[in-house]
Amino acid sequence: MATPKVQRDAGRRIYVVSLGCPKNQVDTELMLGQVAAAGHELVDAPEGADVIVVNTCAFIDAAKEESVDTILEMAQHKGEHGKLVVTGCLAQRYAGELAKDIPEIDHILGSADFPSIASVISLPAPQVLPSGKAKKKKPLPVIQVTETPAYIYDHDAPRVRIGARHSAYVKIAEGCDRPCAFCIIPKLRGPQRSRTIDDIVAEARGLAANGAVELNLIAQDLTRYGWDQGSSPATRQTLAQLLRALGKVDGVEWIRLHYTFPSAFDDDLIDAIASEPRVVKYIDVPLQHIADPMLKRMRRGHSARVTRELVKTLRARIDDLVLRTTFIVGHPGETPEEFEELRAFVAESQFDRAGAFTYSVEPGTAAAMLPHRVPAEVAAERQQTLMEVQRAISLARHEAMLGRELTVLVEGESSESEYLMEGRWYGQAPGIDGVTYLTDGRVEPGTLVRARVTQAGDYDLAASLEL
Repeated sequence: MATPKVQRDAGRRIYVVSLGCPKNQVDTELMLGQVAAAGHELVDAPEGADVIVVNTCAFIDAAKEESVDTILEMAQHKGEHGKLVVTGCLAQRYAGELAKDIPEIDHILGSADFPSIASVISLPAPQVLPSGKAKKKKPLPVIQVTETPAYIYDHDAPRVRIGARHSAYVKIAEGCDRPCAFCIIPKLRGPQRSRTIDDIVAEARGLAANGAVELNLIAQDLTRYGWDQGSSPATRQTLAQLLRALGKVDGVEWIRLHYTFPSAFDDDLIDAIASEPRVVKYIDVPLQHIADPMLKRMRRGHSARVTRELVKTLRARIDDLVLRTTFIVGHPGETPEEFEELRAFVAESQFDRAGAFTYSVEPGTAAAMLPHRVPAEVAAERQQTLMEVQRAISLARHEAMLGRELTVLVEGESSESEYLMEGRWYGQAPGIDGVTYLTDGRVEPGTLVRARVTQAGDYDLAASLEL
């Protein structure tokens, strides 16, 4: 008699791949939390997994290509009775195409539908059905995609952290109401919806209790936190209020701001950044361009004058500020004169950190319908030119730090050498900026230490623990 098959509705082996930005990483951690809470086992490799989950990104062409390549790669590891689940932004945007073109996929969840991951895992995979005498046909994947995403997690949601315990991302809001011409995020993530201060503080306390000393605040538009809660500043919660509340959480030493929109800064927010000792003097403010005609085409909603005044004000009112920004080159309509204005602005402004990206055509956005496309080779040349300007600025600013003592958050042993430790001072954000290599000592990861800068590179520093 044949051995009966065991029905494994619980206790399955789950492997999850997370792609894209830190906001996607938080979603992945929430999925892992739900999967673990349902009694499933999280594994570190796709081989032998009962279910493989790919949390995708679709922000630009390169991210979409990476997501598709990863799905196809993971499909190779799916066993005969295994299951492949695809979620995230690519699933939100291209569910029908994915279902049609990649038959190995069993379930598709949209960007705000991942809370169903545990129940989806427990469902049987779609079975291959007879189709004619010799052929077998697999049904299309089960698709669950909410047209207008509305979910936002709270502090009670189970979460399994990935990466360093001492540094955590906290998503304070989801979605975006901005009309930027080049951006597809509002269609992928839905309208802005902010969490309450009490809920965020409760999450921060839990993270700190589990070893987090650095909180990285993220959202699609951080500076408009709370704007969806009411039309009047007097009745809604603000980012400044949140910073002051988080500054009172025991165990948190660094609070870092990412994705701040330039036109939404006000005096109260600037004062909070400047005065709160646990808010690091580091601001990530994507400016995207400086030429007024380009800002208008991009639908940024502010002028070059506003940008210049903001940079001047932030530096005047926040001591030891590290300012990070990003720019888009090759956007439809960008003329050589407008790019030269941007290049001159970067050289003049001396940003501590700056990144440049070539424009990516996103169907469904206003920019995708604009005329006067910039050839790809021209956009790539402009990106290289801008980054060469910034590289020289970065090196000069680092060389000016030689001999300076810094407080460094230790990450662990360096991948460059077993004789080096690796960390970051407050001017280096995790994952996007350089690192500080530590010599002359060993320190536990998650520790804040003092070190003296001994070497300077374009993006990295070396510092000695012997003061």
